[in-house]
Amino acid sequence: MGWSFQDKHQLHDELGPLFTLVTPAGNEVTVADPQVAHAVLARRKDYIKPAVMYEQLNVFGRNLNTVEGEDWQRHRRLTAPSFNEKISSLVWDEAGRQAYDMISSWTRLGESGTKDTVADTATLALHVLTNAAFGAAYPFSEGVRTVSPGHEMTYRDSLGLCLSNIITFAILPKRYLSFSFMPRKLQRLGQASREFQQYMDEMLTSERTSTKYEKTNLMSALVRASDEDAESKASGQDSSKLGLTDDEIFGNIFAYNLAGHETTANTVAFALCLLAAYPQYQDWVREEILQVQKDSLPTDEEQSYEHIFPRLQRSLSVMYETLRLYGSVVFIPRAASSSPQTISTNSEKGTRDVVIPPSTAVNINVQALHTDPNLWGPDALEWRPKRWLLQQSNGTESFISTAPGQFIPWADGPRVCPGQKFAQVEFVRVMFTLLAEHRVVPVPRADGQDEEGARDEVREMVDDSGIQAITLQMREPERVRLRWEVL
Repeated sequence: MGWSFQDKHQLHDELGPLFTLVTPAGNEVTVADPQVAHAVLARRKDYIKPAVMYEQLNVFGRNLNTVEGEDWQRHRRLTAPSFNEKISSLVWDEAGRQAYDMISSWTRLGESGTKDTVADTATLALHVLTNAAFGAAYPFSEGVRTVSPGHEMTYRDSLGLCLSNIITFAILPKRYLSFSFMPRKLQRLGQASREFQQYMDEMLTSERTSTKYEKTNLMSALVRASDEDAESKASGQDSSKLGLTDDEIFGNIFAYNLAGHETTANTVAFALCLLAAYPQYQDWVREEILQVQKDSLPTDEEQSYEHIFPRLQRSLSVMYETLRLYGSVVFIPRAASSSPQTISTNSEKGTRDVVIPPSTAVNINVQALHTDPNLWGPDALEWRPKRWLLQQSNGTESFISTAPGQFIPWADGPRVCPGQKFAQVEFVRVMFTLLAEHRVVPVPRADGQDEEGARDEVREMVDDSGIQAITLQMREPERVRLRWEVL
């Protein structure tokens, strides 16, 4: 389905909002109708996640992304409390600390600028995740390089290596990676998986032996919810409750890291490149940031997540517009359950019912939905963050309302991504920190390229993206340097 990023909505313009690809291996229905997309994602029992595609996410244990039925209900009930306002506040503070260190490193590069925007935002996102997941704090520039006693790799390095090789785990189970005849690169990946498993074992033990529930991170929230369920069952208050096993806690922690690392990092990197290419929108975002700063007192309370985040609507609109055109997920796979499913779709001839045979693949074409001119207007392919906000009569701005199924970067329905708010808070805080006192511009090439030519090259670099591993990424992210100027 990587073709959908380049195709946008063109194939659906020709074939309609739903079409079926007929192959010897089975039929696949591709959907770019928001009403149908919403219905498919809302009916989780009728349209399930294809096990063969999600099995690779069970590297360290079953998790919310991979289970179905009653197991999914149990995981959802126990994992949902992990993403609370305390975690959002923690993410706000840590993203600000990482972004401050990142911009400091960029400004020290001077006129030459940086070619490592993608690599650096990946580091930032990884550090925010490690802090939110386990309370492990790492400085941006180097990270903690001291290997913990009993280990041969740092936590950061072991996790990073596992995350960047998720496809390898789908091909080769972990237990095979340590064989002596395996290439050195695969043996190192096997070592990383063992090291990360050991770190999680140690952190889980620490959570359960420390003062009860004294910490605020995703691991402590999972342990708290799971232990409370187990205690409720043991005391006879509710015999139906069943907590998460240790492997399921590990599986969910890894899934959080996988879902929240590359996706958020790529969104931040795409947005920074686009803001450099479109200085008018950078000025528009900065205008709101400066106003929010002006209206806030320089105290800890006034600079807090609760006071600042809700007021940065333009920064959030930049995230939405970036996800609309350059979202990490370009399609969402589902499969009809073991019985035929009927869905209704609108056409020029009116509403008609379509019967989906059992076990048929149903792919939601997110990229087509996000670029449909019938939904977004004739400028659907243009990056225009202002489209998300409406000017009110009193001078304030408010977000537009989209139809169900029209904008689904975090999926939709009961299986919507639980880390949606986490990602929004992290993104907005990074924009707030970077743009408050700086602006970003592309560095023209030494061969006489002018500023407009440099901005055009940034746009070309961003548009030359494709699916790498499992997410959308720029193919040549080091092609253009970006310079950060102090204002």
